[in-house]
Amino acid sequence: MEDKEEADYLNNILKTSDKYLRQIFNPGELTQFLDELRDGKEQTREEIIERFIRTYEEYIKRKYQREENPNFSQALFNFMNNDNRRIKIYWGNVYDFLKDLPAESIHLMVTSPPYYNAREYSQWENLHEYLKDMKKIIEQCYRVLDNHHVFVFNIGDIFDNDNLTVKSVWGDRRLPLGSYLIKIFEDVGFTFVDDYIWDKGEVQSERHKNGSTPYPFYQYPMNAYEHILIFHKHRLDKTRFPCPDCGSLKVSGNTQSEIGLQSWECKNYDCTNRSQGNRGKRFSLKTNLTQNSKKREGNEIPEELIKKWRKDIIPFSPVIKINSKGENKLGHTAPFPEDIPEMAVRFFSYKGDIVLDPFAGSFTSAIVANRLGRIGVGCEIRRDLFEESIKNNITNKGQEYEEFN
Repeated sequence: MEDKEEADYLNNILKTSDKYLRQIFNPGELTQFLDELRDGKEQTREEIIERFIRTYEEYIKRKYQREENPNFSQALFNFMNNDNRRIKIYWGNVYDFLKDLPAESIHLMVTSPPYYNAREYSQWENLHEYLKDMKKIIEQCYRVLDNHHVFVFNIGDIFDNDNLTVKSVWGDRRLPLGSYLIKIFEDVGFTFVDDYIWDKGEVQSERHKNGSTPYPFYQYPMNAYEHILIFHKHRLDKTRFPCPDCGSLKVSGNTQSEIGLQSWECKNYDCTNRSQGNRGKRFSLKTNLTQNSKKREGNEIPEELIKKWRKDIIPFSPVIKINSKGENKLGHTAPFPEDIPEMAVRFFSYKGDIVLDPFAGSFTSAIVANRLGRIGVGCEIRRDLFEESIKNNITNKGQEYEEFN
């Protein structure tokens, strides 16, 4: 009798959820949804609940994607979702790339963008033009990043001329790119969460010692740090989501546990998880993601990594790219240390997730993501300069790649 009750548990979920399913889906969508649910082989109550929640969330996601951008590139979407253990290389402009993606199709972003006029291959007329371009791209990043997911953004403050009022050498000054970009991220809709300070160690330059002028107003520090900024995306979504304990859509809006993060309370009185005061389970789409025991399997973060990143000032060395002969052994002028993407991937994604570096450079983020069981994707505009070095870097790390032009 107990086995039959478990096998029929899907009908119990559908009975308590029927009214809400008919509000959310049109008749055609509902028929397709129910057909897919009933094709499942799950038998236990827990398996049935997990399948209902997973299938429902997938349908809600696809429905939102069709409504938000019905003309996205299916070919690009298929390329990104092909988990064939190959790193995905997209050659082209990152803005065009992001515009062609469906909404909320990326599970984690981690990147270090081009710093304003810091390289000869990435130049802007002035600081305003640089920040305007960054904002356009970050707006698209917000659109394609999955809801309640994370963007890890490494940026350094630089010494340069903003070219806004003075264009001579007298216009050089410290430009706090980290501060400017935090404001842009917040204006776009992201929530600023943390700022790790990357301590890059002892500087090699002899500048700024000012031994010949040991007097007031002559002493200034050398830059030996960069920011690793952590942003969350919380798009307020009042779509009804199922209770993780009973699977029912008979829930009521509770509150926002964070700005933009809607929480719910189960109102199914047959749910097994009710308080002594008969209050139902309280949850959100984020807690359904982060407290899912199946998702946690195989995704435990190593203890030594937690210890390394438990403070917000983290010392590790930058990538050494110039050998003793003065040659760039990596072929790229701005290589990225593996420490940053390793932290980002392990802390903020699950195996099988899509991890995107929109400014892929030497493709270190994609390499690390792929090594850790995710789908590593990178976008690079300067194929003319870096194609050989990127492909060599991937193959030298024992991985394969495929390309989208």
